Amino acid sequence: MNIKQAKEEIRHAIAAYLAKDDFGEYQIPVVRQRPILLMGAPGIGKTAVMEQVARECGIGLVAYSITHHTRQSAIGLPFISHKNYGGKEYAVTEYTMSEIIAAVYDKMEETGLKEGILFLDEINCVSETLAPAMLQFLQAKTFGSHRLPEGWIIVAAGNPPEYNKSVREFDVVTLDRVKKIDVEPDFPVWKEYAWKQGIHGAVLSYLEIKKNNFYAMETTVDGKRFVTARGWEDLSNVLQVYEGLGITPDEGLVYQYLQHRKIAKDFANYLDLYRKYETDYKVEDILRGQYGKDAVQKLQDAPFDERLSVMGLLLSRLTEAFTAAYEADLRTTKVHQALLEAKERFQSPYCAETAWETLLEGFLEEERLGYDREKKANLLDKHESRARRAALDLLEGYGQKAKESGARTKDEAFDSLKGQFAALVEEREGLVEEAAAFLEHSFAFLEETFGTGQEMVIFVTELTANYYSVQFISENGSDAYYRYNKELLFEEKQKSILEDIAKAKDSVNLLF
Repeated sequence: MNIKQAKEEIRHAIAAYLAKDDFGEYQIPVVRQRPILLMGAPGIGKTAVMEQVARECGIGLVAYSITHHTRQSAIGLPFISHKNYGGKEYAVTEYTMSEIIAAVYDKMEETGLKEGILFLDEINCVSETLAPAMLQFLQAKTFGSHRLPEGWIIVAAGNPPEYNKSVREFDVVTLDRVKKIDVEPDFPVWKEYAWKQGIHGAVLSYLEIKKNNFYAMETTVDGKRFVTARGWEDLSNVLQVYEGLGITPDEGLVYQYLQHRKIAKDFANYLDLYRKYETDYKVEDILRGQYGKDAVQKLQDAPFDERLSVMGLLLSRLTEAFTAAYEADLRTTKVHQALLEAKERFQSPYCAETAWETLLEGFLEEERLGYDREKKANLLDKHESRARRAALDLLEGYGQKAKESGARTKDEAFDSLKGQFAALVEEREGLVEEAAAFLEHSFAFLEETFGTGQEMVIFVTELTANYYSVQFISENGSDAYYRYNKELLFEEKQKSILEDIAKAKDSVNLLF
């Protein structure tokens, strides 16, 4: 199955394992809660999925690569204790708590979460001395004499033998005690994740043309040649930072992340073209509705892969605008909620004698502690985290300006806070209006260039698959999107057009 299906399987298993009866007992006894074993090629997102699942389920996550552990660190170190049996004292060997089990208890203490996932990566690469203890752990959920706390679920991951010479084959005894899930690379599924993560537009556009280059694992006389989803994501991050620093990436940089010389060279060449298309077609002018007939004619005459690249540039820039609006909405909502809470405290008869400055500072301190706790628990994605942090900084600034304005009473202070909040609302509305205009102008340009052809189908389909465009359109609407979605994606017509697109892409691939 693909990684998206695996994620749903894990979510369902967690829901079942954590379900309780009327007496608060787990419906599936702990001893019957089989550890989940994810097996799949390296770099396809197994670790990322565990972070997402834990966040979405609101539970803790402790992740370990088991290859870093010896028998002593996993089980604990021996020490001599003294016990009395039948009136006689004996020296008994006991063990200190396992580092892994201790990490689970630490996570519970620092986050307040009593349930969670213990994720053990590279499970089939354990050392020979640790293998028996690992089998015991999978069977009985104990390392030495220390048991994994109830409510914590074991998820392990490993690579098949063809990808790692160090792996140990699982025997039937072990496999009969786990819930095994085999995961395969899948570009369409990864692309959904990629849009949400803000993967570089050149990567998405290139892989849309060259899907076969999304994942590659080859053995040659010169060694391993490979490309993984992890490689594409890490390359995307460094490309975005390089652009911000004004550094031009080259083939050498690409090869550091895509360790397959042919694919690395192909993408490096494409990256040069991608930047050239951005300049030649003046993408920013298209988004602002300032394009000319020359851009329309040039794209009409362009080969299919060039058309895809230009649409990729438009989609990438639109995603940036949608994401900015999304984050502005999160910030505005968080600040608004905080102001409502502050107002309630200001008006509370229990706080009548407390200065507004003290009330606001106390509220902000509580919010920062809550933010730190949720961040440590991995319950916030990057946008939620940025929005929470920005909201706290804004409120602190609002309070400082209220002091500087001479606000003495709580009513005066709140009026100051509310007035400053109006500027944030205005900023959000400006970002929404800009993103809406970009979308409208993109549709107008593509309509003038291609009408209702296959390019428009691709554009609408990509918008439908993009998390941030879906969020934006569902919140703010788009007449052009609704119209084309209805006209172009009617089931039978869509099937026919997409078949034509696939054939066209195949012919393009033959040229590369």
